[in-house]
Amino acid sequence: MHSKVKEQFQVSPSMVFFLIHAIQVGVGMLGFQRTVAKYSGYDSWIPVIIAGIIISVLISMIYYILKVNHNDIIEVHRNLFGKWVGGFFSIIIILYFYALGILVLRTYIEVIQVWVFEDIPTWLLTVLAAYFFCYLIEGGFRTVTGLCVAGVFIPSILFFVLLMPLQYGEFINFLPVWKHSLKNIILGVRETTITYLGFELLLLFYPFIKEGHRSQKWAQLGHWTTVFVYTLLMLVTLSFFSEGQLNMTIWPTLTLLKIIEFPFIERFEYLGISLWLIIIIPNIGMAFWGASRGIKRLFSIKQRYVIIVLMTAVVFIVPFLDNRQAVNTLNNTISHIGFWIIIAYIPIIFICQFAGQKMRRKRKT
Repeated sequence: MHSKVKEQFQVSPSMVFFLIHAIQVGVGMLGFQRTVAKYSGYDSWIPVIIAGIIISVLISMIYYILKVNHNDIIEVHRNLFGKWVGGFFSIIIILYFYALGILVLRTYIEVIQVWVFEDIPTWLLTVLAAYFFCYLIEGGFRTVTGLCVAGVFIPSILFFVLLMPLQYGEFINFLPVWKHSLKNIILGVRETTITYLGFELLLLFYPFIKEGHRSQKWAQLGHWTTVFVYTLLMLVTLSFFSEGQLNMTIWPTLTLLKIIEFPFIERFEYLGISLWLIIIIPNIGMAFWGASRGIKRLFSIKQRYVIIVLMTAVVFIVPFLDNRQAVNTLNNTISHIGFWIIIAYIPIIFICQFAGQKMRRKRKT
C-alpha cells in the first residue's frame, strides 16, 4: 500500500503556492458575495477574513497529519482505522473529489450557456471537457501543476479590472462596522468557508512535493493570497451593490465585469468568461486527478484506466443536470458535504493522529 513517488514526478515546495491558490479560486468566486451577504449584509467582508483564519489552521492540521505518516490520506486511513474501515473513509473522500469536479464543470457550462452561447447543448461541452481532462491527467501531476501556474498568472489581469467599479462605490454602506448579530456573522463564515473548498486536495498530492514538510509556508501564502483576493472582491461588490440588488444577482462578479467598457471592447464580460476558463481548468483537473489517484492507491489499478472510466461517467452524468434547480441542488449538497469534511473530519483525523503519537511515545519511554 505504501507508495513512494519518484523524484522525477515531484514538484518543488514553492509550486504549492500555485496549487493551493489555483484550486481555491474557481466558480465560487463568481457568486459567493450573494450567499454571504444574505446573512451578513454589509459586514460580509468580516466572515471572509474569519473563514480565512479557520482554513489556515486546518491547513496546519493537514500538514501535521501528513508529516507524521510521510504519505497521503489513503495511507493515513489505513494506519488509523485498518484496511476495511480506512478503505470506507477513503472511498468517501474519493467520491467527494469526483463530485467536486463534476460540480465545477457543470457550473461553468451553465455560465457559458446563460451568458455566451444560449443554444449550445450541455452534452457537447461535456464531451469536449471529458476528452481534454482525460488527456491532461494522463500527462501526470506535473502537467496539472503547470496548468495551475498558468491559471494564476494569465487571468491576473481580471483582478485589476475588477477594481474599476470602485469609482462608482458608496463606501458609507460599510458604516457602522459589525452591525449584524454574531449568529449572522457565523452563518456568513460558513458560506465563505464553502467558497475556500479545494485546499483539502493537499491530502492526496502531498507525496508529490519534494521535501513536503518544507512546503507549508507556500501553502499558507497561497491560501492568504486567496483570502486577500476574496476580501477585496467582497469590498468592491458591497460598495457597488445595495443589499437588495445583491440578493437578486446570481453572479455578482460577472455583473461587475458587465459594467466595464473599453473603447476597443464593449462586452468585457465575454472576455472575462473566456479568461475564467483558465481559472476553472486547474480546479476541475485537480479534483479529477485526486479522484483517479485515490482509486489507483486504494485498488492498485493503473491511473490511466481509472481516468478513462471516470471521464466516460462524466459524459453521462453532467447532461442529466439539465436545469438551474438541479445544478443548485448539486451545489448545495456538495458544498455542505465539503464543509463538514473540512470542519469536522480534518480535526477528528488530527486528534486521532495526535493521540496515536502520544501513545506511541509513552510506549517507547
